Amino acid sequence: MTTHPFDSAIELEESDQGLLGRTVPEYANMVGPFGGATAAALLRAVELHPGRAGDPVALTVNFAAPIADGEFRIDTTLARANRSNQHWMISLHQDGNVMSTATAVFGIRRETWSDAETQIPDVPSPESVDRTPGPEGVRFLQNYDLRFVAGSPPADGVARPSSTTTLWVRHDPVRELDFSALAALSDVFYPRIFLRRGGPVPAGTISMTVYFHVDGAELARLGDDYVLATATGQQFARGYFDQTAQLWSRDGDLLVTSSQVVYYKDSFGS
Repeated sequence: MTTHPFDSAIELEESDQGLLGRTVPEYANMVGPFGGATAAALLRAVELHPGRAGDPVALTVNFAAPIADGEFRIDTTLARANRSNQHWMISLHQDGNVMSTATAVFGIRRETWSDAETQIPDVPSPESVDRTPGPEGVRFLQNYDLRFVAGSPPADGVARPSSTTTLWVRHDPVRELDFSALAALSDVFYPRIFLRRGGPVPAGTISMTVYFHVDGAELARLGDDYVLATATGQQFARGYFDQTAQLWSRDGDLLVTSSQVVYYKDSFGS
């Protein structure tokens, strides 16, 4: 059976040095691997730990330096645990250097009173939206079926007044959703500054936090269906902007909320 490229990107093996992984060309970005794949691998490291209990509740990843093509090591430490949740510290190393750090909270979810104040955007079904090919030179996007409802990547140099992008997305080739996939999808958006400036400028995520709102059983019921992803920037100033995002199921269930802070420059070479 052929291994899905995403599973290859987050595959980890036990060794005397710790959990070892390797970058794959299918999930390469313009500089280093796709940050979402790195976040997914860090989350997977905790999922594989024999002491892990419960499902992911929160994941924060700090991208300290670009990861080079090749092998890397991930270390996990259980910092604290109680009856309801666990707090993990995670780090990714390459050539003796720390390249990414992360924290994760795993928890046992219980039936309680529930309500959702935020609502899924009113959009057409994914089948009625044309697919947009991933841009040349951004390899990892070739592994996603992207169907933009609003805020498609600008190519005309015209600045937009809004940074909001909304799209349907799923793996291509198709793959069932799991927590690692959701972590990666939380970073599937091109930088919000591109819309505001009308085209690409140098930019890269520094820190990303993902909050998971479903348990494993709910996630399994979604299969390999499309996810509706929407993101918007809030403040662009002095070389940094922040982004908030949401991932929804087709039926309107909120799967994930996320936020990240992104570094940018005014132009290439500046």
